[in-house]
Amino acid sequence: MKFPLLIVLASLAAFAYADEAPNSLTGNLSLNSDYRFRGISQTWKQPAVQGGLDYAHSSGLYAGTWMSNVSGNSYNNGAGLEWDLYGGWKFSPMQDLTLDFGALAYVYPGAKLNSAPGVATDQKYDNVDVYAGLGYGAFSAKLSIAATDYFGLDSTTAGYAYFSALPARGGSKGSAYLDLNYTFDLGDGMTLGTHLGRLEVKHYGELSYTDYKLSLAKDFKILTLTAAVVGTDAKRDYYQAANSAGQSAKRIGTTGLVLSVGKTF
Repeated sequence: MKFPLLIVLASLAAFAYADEAPNSLTGNLSLNSDYRFRGISQTWKQPAVQGGLDYAHSSGLYAGTWMSNVSGNSYNNGAGLEWDLYGGWKFSPMQDLTLDFGALAYVYPGAKLNSAPGVATDQKYDNVDVYAGLGYGAFSAKLSIAATDYFGLDSTTAGYAYFSALPARGGSKGSAYLDLNYTFDLGDGMTLGTHLGRLEVKHYGELSYTDYKLSLAKDFKILTLTAAVVGTDAKRDYYQAANSAGQSAKRIGTTGLVLSVGKTF
């Protein structure tokens, strides 16, 4: 009986320290020169329009949705949109410390992974992560674990299409991503952001890599302008793609400059 009691006590402590802010609904909209997800371009290094809505309850519970265009390349059979749905619980067990637990679903309506000629598959790109995060001052960290095969990678899809250079070794459920960030307030609405991430793909170590980002943002009240240098050490053989059939493949994990203009409302 000790374990349930500890859960109850921890929950009471969390609510005791929960922010007393009222319920809120916020939105965001941005135009970006590229969409980088964990350092990898999702738009073949072309522009992306992104936007989302977030609802936060005074108890710390929250839910939200976010969308972006993605590359409709020849590998993904129709993916043109990424639609994210997420929810969780964020609370402060003590002063200056914030904990965050939740789940996030990445959905690509109408998109399916290709397979070997003559081998049918209904495998989709859709992916679900569960995560735990913490924030302390200007520092934040989050660990995300794939509750499904990592964006469709399993024995059926390995060796074909986007994963053409991979031997089949089973599913990739349990793949993990560690996200570390530190933000410096430079004053006058300017912030310097630093990020380091590490992806470990279960059973397919060739796809594991480290990504990094250094960003400078300026809040003009009406709009926020951001410039970021983003890159990875991802292996070229596994992180390159053509935007259409017959087109030369482009490396999508190399270091590049990403510009964006956004508005939160």
